[in-house]
Amino acid sequence: QLQLVESGGGLVQPGGSLRLSCNAPSGFTLNRYAIGWFRQVPGKERKGLASINIYGTPTNYADSVKGRFTISRDDASDTVYLQMNNLKPEDTAVHRCNTGSYHSGDYHNGNSWGQGTQVTVSS
Repeated sequence: QLQLVESGGGLVQPGGSLRLSCNAPSGFTLNRYAIGWFRQVPGKERKGLASINIYGTPTNYADSVKGRFTISRDDASDTVYLQMNNLKPEDTAVHRCNTGSYHSGDYHNGNSWGQGTQVTVSS
């Protein structure tokens, strides 16, 4: 298992934007993995937001974030991004990335997670 590192969270007003980053620990690379972004609110089930396969395709999005969020990867910097636009209060959560795999066009969780980065959307 890898201890992934998320960053980029913060406090933003409704309608604002944030870009989250997911990186591997030193000595490891994300390039060989599909990556998923998830969010979790205490007491609620973890929710998948977006995923991206090796080489950047395909990508998948939850209905609640389609048209607002964009997942991308930069293999040169070994980073996977989640660009979040038009943020809403219901997007408030700890956001975490995961290494996984794709099967038949669908993302499947792996065992490596980060501790997450807090996103708070509030006026």
